[in-house]
Amino acid sequence: MRPLRPPHRPRTARRLGTRSAVALLTAALALAAPFPATAASTATAATAADGPPERPSSLVDPLIGSANGGNTYPGATLPYGMIAWSPTSTTGDQTSTGAANGYQYNATRIRGLSLTHVNGAGCNPGAAGDVPIMPFVGDVTSSPSADTKDAVYAADFSHTDEAAVPGRYTLGLKSGAGADLAVSKRAGVADFTFPADRPASLLFRVSNSLNGSEDAHVDIDAAHRKVTGWVLTGAFCGRRANGGTNNRKSYYKLYFSASFDRAFSSVGTWKDGTLSPGATSASGGEGYATGADRAGRGSGGWVGFDTTSDNDVHMRIGISYVSLDGAEANLRDEIEPDASVADTAEAGARAWDRELRTVRIDGGSTARRQTFYTALYHALMQPNLISDADGRYRGMDQAVHRLARGQRAQYSNFSGWDQYRAQIQLLALLKPTVAGDFAQSLYNFARQNNGVWDRWVHISGATHVMTGDPSAATLATFYAMGVRNFDYEGAFDSLVRQATVPHPDGLSDAGCPGQCVGQRPNLAQYLTSHYAAQDVCHCWGGAAETLEDAVADSALAKWARLLGRDAEAEAFTERAAYWRNVFNPVATADGGYIQARDLDGSWVTPFAPGSDLGFAQGTSATYTWMVPQDVRGLADAMGGREVAAARLDGFFHKADGSWSVRGGDPLRYDPTNEPGIHAPWLYNALGQPWKTQATVRQILDTVYGTGPSGLPGNDDLGTMSAWYVFSALGLYPRTPGSASMLLGAPVFPHTVIDRAGREDITITAPDADDTHLYIDAVRLDGHAHRQSWTNARLALSGGTLTYHLTDQPDTAWATDPTDLPN
Repeated sequence: MRPLRPPHRPRTARRLGTRSAVALLTAALALAAPFPATAASTATAATAADGPPERPSSLVDPLIGSANGGNTYPGATLPYGMIAWSPTSTTGDQTSTGAANGYQYNATRIRGLSLTHVNGAGCNPGAAGDVPIMPFVGDVTSSPSADTKDAVYAADFSHTDEAAVPGRYTLGLKSGAGADLAVSKRAGVADFTFPADRPASLLFRVSNSLNGSEDAHVDIDAAHRKVTGWVLTGAFCGRRANGGTNNRKSYYKLYFSASFDRAFSSVGTWKDGTLSPGATSASGGEGYATGADRAGRGSGGWVGFDTTSDNDVHMRIGISYVSLDGAEANLRDEIEPDASVADTAEAGARAWDRELRTVRIDGGSTARRQTFYTALYHALMQPNLISDADGRYRGMDQAVHRLARGQRAQYSNFSGWDQYRAQIQLLALLKPTVAGDFAQSLYNFARQNNGVWDRWVHISGATHVMTGDPSAATLATFYAMGVRNFDYEGAFDSLVRQATVPHPDGLSDAGCPGQCVGQRPNLAQYLTSHYAAQDVCHCWGGAAETLEDAVADSALAKWARLLGRDAEAEAFTERAAYWRNVFNPVATADGGYIQARDLDGSWVTPFAPGSDLGFAQGTSATYTWMVPQDVRGLADAMGGREVAAARLDGFFHKADGSWSVRGGDPLRYDPTNEPGIHAPWLYNALGQPWKTQATVRQILDTVYGTGPSGLPGNDDLGTMSAWYVFSALGLYPRTPGSASMLLGAPVFPHTVIDRAGREDITITAPDADDTHLYIDAVRLDGHAHRQSWTNARLALSGGTLTYHLTDQPDTAWATDPTDLPN
């Protein structure tokens, strides 16, 4: 990003009373409001001939997903950005927060505005939330770390005094303070306002990352009006009861440098319970425990301001995972010294518009477009930059590296078990260059980690969270979808090695069951038995591990075939069928299910379809459908397509025929977690695509929506949002390692997927509306298309899909048994 170059604006003193400050804040909120209630807001770009085209960023509501367990955050960030400046909320425990990742819509009290966040991850309190900066009204008379209940150095707010738009976040506190934040990729600017008649300070709570910290440090340079420091932290999922203790370790250090436009009237620091007025340096972490084991620990510093004649404080801040010099260089590179919050926010809105205009939609209600573009926004938040503007980054070996020639950025935050099912495919489809840099980033991490590809990477740390080997499925998918700007031969060889050569970690129970360090656990046994044995697998669940590895191996087989590596393709194709070894055809009197088994071959009992024994965050009823690479084989194992379709009907419907797609029933579809999110699309392979169309639309209309509860559950780094984007377009990835797409009914009359360097994909469905949700006919590039899927050509080379939709199921289209997918 080029630096902003606004005209020079010399500082002028402003004297604002509390009411004036609130009035200015209210005006800023009104200007930032993303959804003006006007008739024009319902016009589409295609019909807005009398005015400028609708900016997609104006349709985004960052508060969607901030309740109902969505775990999104509303703060200021840019696409793939390093900085994500957003509140750390509190419910009265300084060692915890309102929800994972720092923000929960119903928790209306904050203890700071922290610089880093992760979108939609679980594992309360989430990840990052580093260096909360708190505008505090009043005298600092005790250590903020000693305020263990957040009773003093925190403040309430009302959502009427809050506005969130892409790249900007504005908040007024009931204390009378306010914050207006805007960001670039690695830096930000803020205007803090305070009552003119009260003491005013900014607290830098350097040790108070969401998961705690090993160490932290702050320096205050009053002569140069700067505050600098760092925090050494990590510990994602360190509080989990299912092995989280193993993750209570540090794996990154965040540096920051903040500069101000005015002198400090007071300074001070604290450590644990000791307050040191006038001091300019402090150090100390909080540890990684919670509650009483951590309460009262930590360090930080504050700077005060005389607000009697000027109650506005302007701050510029840069961050880096490499060094303090890197943080300052990032700030210089990205934001000019005189840039205002408004300047930076407008540049951020333009950056988001460029990303969001990759998909241009016409038609649909305002609510539908709002939901769609917010989902696209959440899907394109990640991966996240960890390299500085000069190309340096800290690797998984904790050494400083520099980007190799041809790589534009080092990215991180890989929630592999989640993302490989939808978000990865969307990234490859819309942003193949970013996907390639991400692929190279993951390969770089693996080389720095002794050849081990970790399934959940946070910043420069391997956290091992979840199960399976999603890196294989991810990179195979990237390659299949035409991504080439990474060392794909080297990455392929490395992933094959991980899948074929046992590693000592595979025999360790460290972190188990939820964060097992083995990425291919007990591989020697798996290669001998052809399934992960529940009693010796060193994994979360033997049945789930077998299914995950079969999907990964299927993807490697497809990748090998594309590379001309036929021997590996044959070997991994055979392994892709190992799912059959955990399918018990007589698991119940009503039919077969996926079931865990022990090393001696016996089935693990007691068994019930609603049990999670042998599985990871799901039940057998859900995992039984997790064979996207071989739906035909799964149907045969169940007794044929008709039997399988009838069982799938029961997965989405209660016994009385009513829908059951909102979760909460262990025997039925759960939209809140990933193992079953592909299941609505399986009807295409079973010869009943009209049921996919009806089921997907039911989920779009009743599970997703506007408002804070508009996501079904954890967004999981854009995965659930990517599901919505694909489903609304009437497309869905058929299986990992493939560029083939399943077809459903689009919800918008006209869509263009505009891809730099590739041909567009145009989707036209003139009859698309709330009632026309069934496909009657499809034409692909002008030719009749009688299949409920496309081959790789559409994703790779573009094309035009034209739909004729009806309000009644067409039970003839795309049902020829010889033309079914998979």
